[in-house]
Amino acid sequence: MNIKDIRADFPILSDERYIYFDNAATSQRPRQVLEAVDNFYRTTNANPLRGLYEWSIGATEAYENARSRVAEFLNAKDSSEIIFTRNATESLNLVAYSYGLANIHEGDEIVISIMEHHSNILPWQMIARKKGAVLKYLEYDENYEFSDEELSKITDKTKLVAVTYVSNVLGVTNPVKKLADIAHRHGAVIAVDGAQSTPHKKVDVKDIDADFYAFSGHKMLSTMGIGVLYGKRELLDEMPPFLTGGEMIELVTRETSTYAEVPHKFEAGTVNAGDAFGLAAAIDYLENIGFDYIEKQENKLTELALSALKDIPYVTLYGAKESERHSGIVTFNIEGCHPHDVSSVLDSEHVCIRAGHHCAQPLLKYIGVNATARASMYFYNTEEEVERFVDSLKKVRGWLGYK
Repeated sequence: MNIKDIRADFPILSDERYIYFDNAATSQRPRQVLEAVDNFYRTTNANPLRGLYEWSIGATEAYENARSRVAEFLNAKDSSEIIFTRNATESLNLVAYSYGLANIHEGDEIVISIMEHHSNILPWQMIARKKGAVLKYLEYDENYEFSDEELSKITDKTKLVAVTYVSNVLGVTNPVKKLADIAHRHGAVIAVDGAQSTPHKKVDVKDIDADFYAFSGHKMLSTMGIGVLYGKRELLDEMPPFLTGGEMIELVTRETSTYAEVPHKFEAGTVNAGDAFGLAAAIDYLENIGFDYIEKQENKLTELALSALKDIPYVTLYGAKESERHSGIVTFNIEGCHPHDVSSVLDSEHVCIRAGHHCAQPLLKYIGVNATARASMYFYNTEEEVERFVDSLKKVRGWLGYK
C-alpha cells in the first residue's frame, strides 16, 4: 500500500500541520464515505420503509443493502441479526434494557471486566440495581490477562458476561472466544463491546460465538450517529423492543399493539439511512485496504512510539510490553505533568491526543492513576508523524517550567 495514496483519500489530512493521534475516540473519514452519504441525500433521499414510490423504495433498498453488507462483514447468519443504532453505547443499552431486564433476576450475577468503557459498565450497574443482581469484575494480572482463578468468577449463577474485545486504554485484546465458551457452559450469554476491535481486526461473530456484539461506525471511517448491534436471532426474537413508535409495529389498535419482526421491532422511528449507507462504504474501504495491512501498519507505528518513549526517563507507559498487543494505542503519563496540560502543550504543536480518564474510571483506579494521556494511531498515520509526536512530547516539561 502507498501511504500517500491512502492519505489522499482523507480530505482533513491534507493539512499536514496537524497530527491526528486520537483515533480511538473517532477516526477520520475518506472521501469515499463522504461521497456515499452525500450521494444518498442528493439522489435517494426519502423516508425508507414507508413510501411506495420510487425514491422511497430506493432509500429502503439502500438501507437494507447496508444491513446486508454489515451482516456479511461480521459473518452473521443473516441480515435480520443486524440492528442499526446510534452507536455502541445505544447498542449495549438496548441489550441491557431489552434482554437484561427480562432475563436477569434477584440473586443472579453479571460478570464484566475491569477494562470496560463506561458504556459497558453503567447499563449493568443499572440492571443490578433494578433487579437485585450481583455485579462482578474480572481483574487482569501482570501480563494483562485473566487468570483461571479470575475466570472462575463465571459460575452457574452468572446470567450475562459483558466484556470489551479491545481495551480503549490499554489496547489489549481480550480472549472473547474463550470467555464465550465459559459463559455458554454455565448457561450465560455474552455481550461483546467491539467499539475498539472492529476498526482494527477482522471480526467473525460466529467464530467468537458472541450472543451480542456492539460497535460504532464513527471509529471505523464512517460518520457519527450510526452504530450496530448484532444479536443471535433466537435471542432477538424473544426480546421486547427497546423503543416504541413508528415503523416498529405490525398492528396498533386503541388498546394494544403487536410488533414487527426482527430487526425492525428494534428500530423505531425514521431510520438513519444515509449514515447506514456511509457505513457500508466504510466497510468496503476497510476491506479494500485489508486488515492484514491495517494491523501491520499500526504495529509498526506503535513499536516506533513505544521504543522512543521507553528511552525518556520521565515517561510512564501503560499496557503490555509487546507493541502488537496495543492495537495502535499508546497510553502514558509524564512525571509532574497533568495529562490535560500534556494535551494542551501538544495541541500548541498541532498534535492531537486524548487526555483524561477515557470513560474508564474503574480501570484507571485499578492502575493507580486518575488520568492518563493517550495517543492512538490508525493505518493512515505515518512514521514521520510518530517522530514529530515524540519530539513535541520532549518539549512538554520545558513548557511547564521544568529544566
